[in-house]
Amino acid sequence: MLDFTGKTIVITGGTGSLGKVLTRRLLAGENGTPQKIIIFSRDEAKQHYMRVEYQQKIKATDEIIYRNFEQLLEFRIGDVRYYPSVCAVLKNADIVVNAAALKQVPSCEYFPFEAVQTNIAGAENIVRAIREHDLPIATVVGVSTDKACKPVNVMGMTKALQERVFIAANINAPSTRFVCVRYGNVLASRGSVIPLFHEQIKTGGPVTITTEDMTRFLLPLDKGVDTIFAALEHAQPGETFIPRVPAARILDVAKALIGDRPIPLVVSGIRPGEKVHEILVSDEEAWRTYPRGDYYAIQPMLPELVKDQPSAPPLPKEYSSSDTVMTFAETCALLERYRLMVGQDLIEEGETLR
Repeated sequence: MLDFTGKTIVITGGTGSLGKVLTRRLLAGENGTPQKIIIFSRDEAKQHYMRVEYQQKIKATDEIIYRNFEQLLEFRIGDVRYYPSVCAVLKNADIVVNAAALKQVPSCEYFPFEAVQTNIAGAENIVRAIREHDLPIATVVGVSTDKACKPVNVMGMTKALQERVFIAANINAPSTRFVCVRYGNVLASRGSVIPLFHEQIKTGGPVTITTEDMTRFLLPLDKGVDTIFAALEHAQPGETFIPRVPAARILDVAKALIGDRPIPLVVSGIRPGEKVHEILVSDEEAWRTYPRGDYYAIQPMLPELVKDQPSAPPLPKEYSSSDTVMTFAETCALLERYRLMVGQDLIEEGETLR
């Protein structure tokens, strides 16, 4: 059973959308209360606002225990690109969740080496620190993306290599378990399409979609955290956990958010490096991918890391967002459930998806 009691957990990129929800879930104590949660990131402003958000809480809510947070929650300025600061922050860690990333597709295309330094070299710095300093870290979870699967853009390419860096680390740093999680579009996260649609609607439109056929997996942030917890509890070294989640046509998402407002829809054409359908498991990976409850587990390609052959049959084909497309009514219900259709002011990240 997953138990964080007495553990020190480092979240790199901890001020991002995922890091904030992961922090909330850890503070809630649903799997025991950690000894320390360290938010490691390079943005002092985001750290300041996150710190103030917790310090201004007057009393515990029903879902979060805020007492002793000053001792429990710690903020560290640093960058995964800078090896000395990575070594320092990992010194007493038990668990590391690597959520630090350059994830904007256009930014990575224009500045590809910047993506390399954060998404690949940053991961290697974590592995190197553990290996060279014999750090007694139990588990590292690398947070990846559907764009790493058959990548066609720089962001996906660097994330695919990040996965391989962590998977191979099980061989050259065997005292630590390295696993990955991979999932698709996170509802209302920074840079995702829903905030863009909200902004376009607020200014009277038009709302732009690239193609009427485009589908995407839709994942609540809490489901992303569930996937991390599942990997921490069940993943074998080198495995990649994939959540089994619904998908929607982006056209339906746009129509649901517009509602009955007289706002036009414009098809702008597919962008360079963009797929019509995202995939979470490729045809090439399917033969070593097995169901694991609400998840799929991709076994590592390296034969040294494969211990047991599952009795269940592997996936017969790739896992694509075109496989499980919701109806328009189901899409509306999902957006309503996560309060993404309330007014036109996007609720603060991390608050939206409770």
